Amino acid sequence: MSQSTFDDELFGEAASEVREDVERHLAAAREELPDPDAVWAVNADNTLGTLNALRSALDAGDAADHLRDAKKWYAMGERADAFEDADDLEAEIETLDGAVEDVESAREQVGELASTVPSLKSALEDLDAEAEEAADGTDETGDDEESETATDAAEAEEDEE
Repeated sequence: MSQSTFDDELFGEAASEVREDVERHLAAAREELPDPDAVWAVNADNTLGTLNALRSALDAGDAADHLRDAKKWYAMGERADAFEDADDLEAEIETLDGAVEDVESAREQVGELASTVPSLKSALEDLDAEAEEAADGTDETGDDEESETATDAAEAEEDEE
C-alpha cells in the first residue's frame, strides 16, 4: 500500500468522523431547545408567575455550546475540503442558529417584562390609592365648603341685625 493510498484512506476516515461530530453536535443542540408545548402552555396563578414559567421554559440549555462545536467542526471540515456534500450541514447550522437566537432573545424579553411587571403593578396601585384619597378629600372638602358657606351666611345675617 502506497503512502498516498494510506493518506487518502485516513483522510476519508477523518472526514467521515468530522461529519459525524458535526451531526452529533447539531442533534444535541436540537435536543437542548425548549419543547414547543412547554413554551405555549404555562400554568401559573398570575401574570408574574406566567412570565417566570415562560422564562424557565425558554431555557435553551447547552444548545448554543453544541451549536458552536458543530460550527467549529464544520468550519474545520470545510477548510480541509473534507466534505463531498455539506449543504445539508450548512442549512441545519443556519436553521439551528436562528432558532437558538430566537429562543435567547425571547427569554431576554420575557425576563425584562417580568422585572417590569411588579413595578408597574405598584405604580398603578399607588395611582389608585391617590385617586381614592383625592376622592375622599373632595367629599370632605365639599362638605366643609358647604358648612363654611352656611356659617358665613348665618354670620352675615347676624351682622345685619
